[in-house]
Amino acid sequence: MTVASGAPQVPPRAEPRLTARLMHWWRRHRTLRRLARRARPPSLLFLCHGNQCRSPFAAGAARRLLPDWVDVASAGFLAPGRRAPPDAITAAAELGVDLSTHRSTLLTVDHFRNAELVVVMDRDQRRRAVAMRPALAGQVVLLGDLDPVPASRDVPDPVNQPLDAFRSSYARIDRCVRELVAVWSEPAGHQSRR
Repeated sequence: MTVASGAPQVPPRAEPRLTARLMHWWRRHRTLRRLARRARPPSLLFLCHGNQCRSPFAAGAARRLLPDWVDVASAGFLAPGRRAPPDAITAAAELGVDLSTHRSTLLTVDHFRNAELVVVMDRDQRRRAVAMRPALAGQVVLLGDLDPVPASRDVPDPVNQPLDAFRSSYARIDRCVRELVAVWSEPAGHQSRR
């Protein structure tokens, strides 16, 4: 399809997808550059809504990849003590993360005091975390912004869904956590090319 001037015209349905892909690339690049400018934090906090599925898996995936001296924790905004669902345990085990003994942890101000970097699963959690502790604004990262595959900024919650939803969510989280860890693993100068 062309316009009178001969310039190609993007079909109307492709425009929102193209814009979303470009925005994803821009956010990813900006986030990776910001993370690359700082030293590897000695403590990370992964947050999700209930701390049953996404954040405990992300924390487990990060622990596998980071040195033992990095403190990795997870928490959520709901009541503590809940187990990970059976499908979460199964999907996590397939990727080498054991959630069988996990119990949800309620987010407290102490979590923020101990964390050098806070990684959240969606924009609402980012807003809530910053509202609880405004000084954290520059230390909160949206995990989906690290995804090398253009997708929604939010990592969907697989709770109360079938096993395939957990597998899909955990594959994305694992991919994003690997990107996060790689920021501090690459030789200086390589991070900025992303």
